[in-house]
Amino acid sequence: MLEEKLASINGIVDVSLIVISHYENPARMEALRFLRDVLKLKIRALIPTTAFIGAYHILTNYLKVPRKEAKDALIATLNTKSKAIYEDVSITDAVNAIDYAALYRIESWDGYLISLAKRFNAKIIYTIDKKLQGIEDVIAVNPIPEDKMREYHSFLEKLLKH
Repeated sequence: MLEEKLASINGIVDVSLIVISHYENPARMEALRFLRDVLKLKIRALIPTTAFIGAYHILTNYLKVPRKEAKDALIATLNTKSKAIYEDVSITDAVNAIDYAALYRIESWDGYLISLAKRFNAKIIYTIDKKLQGIEDVIAVNPIPEDKMREYHSFLEKLLKH
């Protein structure tokens, strides 16, 4: 069953979409719809469990979401136990992540997404990160409409000024 699931994967989900879907902001509803479709396997993508750990860090340290609120929201999603949530980080994946990070001059987390995409022959990385555009063998797709992304970026600018 697991092998079948992994063979049919066409995308990997970045931490950015986990963050946006777990706190109040202008793009949240679109991110939640996307996340729901991934968790229900309507979109055939994997979400690394490490994305939830990274999301907690971003939510609490940068976006100042109260720790309990961030914890409760993220754990509720993890507790869906969806087959879309991918639990394994191998040494090979870590080595490849670092290799890709060095090669493409990107964050090691982004290198990990590329490593997973290549490992599972997935062509799509679902992300809001424009740095992943132009990486060979993968396509960066932002599932949030451009107008909502503009609203989100404006919201972030105001939020981070305080």
